[in-house]
Amino acid sequence: MLLFDEQPETPRPLSVGELTEQIKDLMEAGFPSVWVSGEISNFARPSSGHLYLTLKDDAAQLKAVMWRGNAQRVRFDLHDGLEVICHGHLEVYAPRGQYQLVIHSLEPRGMGALELALRQLRERLGREGLFDPARKKRLPAFVRQIAAVTSPTGAAIRDFLQVLGRRWRGANVLILPTRVQGEGASHEIAAAIETANRLTRPIDCLVITRGGGSLEDLWSFNEEPVVRAIAASRIPVISAIGHEIDVTLADLAADVRALTPSEAAELVAPAAEELSAGLRQTQKRLAAALRSRSAAARANWERLARNHAFRRPYQRIFDLSRRLDELEARGKRAMRQRLNFFRRHLEALDARLDSLSPLAVLKRGYSITQRMSDRRLIRSAAEVQPGEEISTRFAQGRTVSRVERAEE
Repeated sequence: MLLFDEQPETPRPLSVGELTEQIKDLMEAGFPSVWVSGEISNFARPSSGHLYLTLKDDAAQLKAVMWRGNAQRVRFDLHDGLEVICHGHLEVYAPRGQYQLVIHSLEPRGMGALELALRQLRERLGREGLFDPARKKRLPAFVRQIAAVTSPTGAAIRDFLQVLGRRWRGANVLILPTRVQGEGASHEIAAAIETANRLTRPIDCLVITRGGGSLEDLWSFNEEPVVRAIAASRIPVISAIGHEIDVTLADLAADVRALTPSEAAELVAPAAEELSAGLRQTQKRLAAALRSRSAAARANWERLARNHAFRRPYQRIFDLSRRLDELEARGKRAMRQRLNFFRRHLEALDARLDSLSPLAVLKRGYSITQRMSDRRLIRSAAEVQPGEEISTRFAQGRTVSRVERAEE
């Protein structure tokens, strides 16, 4: 009982750290394991490998972190807007005075993690062209060296070898043993594919095979190292993984997909009996074609033998020789006629030229007078002076005289 003159004790105030520590103890003890669904926002993956994000819905937001050890087990890509279901525990981050969810594992909402990871990887590698049909190589018609990447103790390789031995005995099979499921199997498969491409022995075909199983069992053939190794292989690759309904990314990247290991053996090598039957049929067709060509050639030869040119082969030469002689005679006659024509024509021209010649004029009693000093013709008496020497030419010879006087 308090007396009226006594004052109640003031409780000791808590420091921020102490209060936060009490809240931390209560929260972590009260929520050791929680499942939370929400949409990712503010996603960040720093170089440390930890994942930082915010889970939100229409009513609230929750900070969350996933430490690197757990983050490495996430097979699909996280991004803002992805709805997930997270499992973890709550803790209080004292330096900031806020609570957060520490995520142990998470799954995409409405889709399994493997399905989402497969879809994301398929889209990304597809954009790079690794599944483009244009880059796929054709299988050789006949193979002599086959490399098989598979488990040496599995049923798949036994089925493959059994069918191959029944169909074709002309091929050697080199088995590159690998694990076909489990942690690290994808790196072994990729390394085996690269090894086959580096062998000095020429490999005609590369077969990658295993039996059927769940998506988890076949996951090694969906991983990026295997897909890239298949796409980079210079050797044609046949993928025979699982059963008909199982389709992996390795199937999409391979040059040929076989539904089963047995079908892979059928694709890689022809059936010897079918090949022999085909060769026999080809032999028959070839013989028939040769007989037909021979008969046609004989008929053509007989037709040519009946030709006049073959019965009298030199007749054409004789006819051409005679024709040549006739043309020669005609040419000589034409040349003579042409020469006579030109001779008469030249004689007529000569007579005309002679009639116009100054010498002919002189023969008719005319003469030509020239001044001796410059040999100019004198056409008028006014052109000379008394005492000037002049030359007079006649039809026969000439005279030189001196002018006594000039009269008009």
